Amino acid sequence: MEEMEASQEKHLRKAAVEALLFAAGEPVALSALVKTTEINEADIKRLMAGLISEYKERNSGIIIAEIADGYQMVTNPDFSLFVKKFKNINQTNKLSSPALETLAITAYKQPITKLEIDQLRGVNSDGAVKSLLDKRLIKIVGKKETPGRPFLYGTTKEFLQYFGLKNLSDLPPINDFLKDEAA
Repeated sequence: MEEMEASQEKHLRKAAVEALLFAAGEPVALSALVKTTEINEADIKRLMAGLISEYKERNSGIIIAEIADGYQMVTNPDFSLFVKKFKNINQTNKLSSPALETLAITAYKQPITKLEIDQLRGVNSDGAVKSLLDKRLIKIVGKKETPGRPFLYGTTKEFLQYFGLKNLSDLPPINDFLKDEAA
């Protein structure tokens, strides 16, 4: 009887975490899961590892991914063509080449000023920086201790979410891009 109660308790915990991830629609921090479910951190980590594995094994249309220092339910990339077809994705959500270039520079060189971005790109980046700020992919992270005290820019949690990254260390090494350019 005790085994059955323990099994039922485990199922309820797992179902509660799934419900939270589904309802959130964005990455949920480990600390938020612990606080909400009152399950200790080690047990939540084990539960999450089990859920991630379970979703992968059944090749579900939804997976649980570690993104932006949290966990999020996302569509399985294997089914992206169906999702794109269904949603008829609006092209305005795509980043322009200047915005993407500016975002890459910011991601790899942060914190960085707009002038430093302009110098690396060789053109004015006002429009790209404004667009990225509006999309909340970059943010002002401080001011540089130089004359004029220009703003310093860095990436946001939304940046990590947009690109499906757990944290900045998941960015591909910059040397990978330099090799491509040399070829």
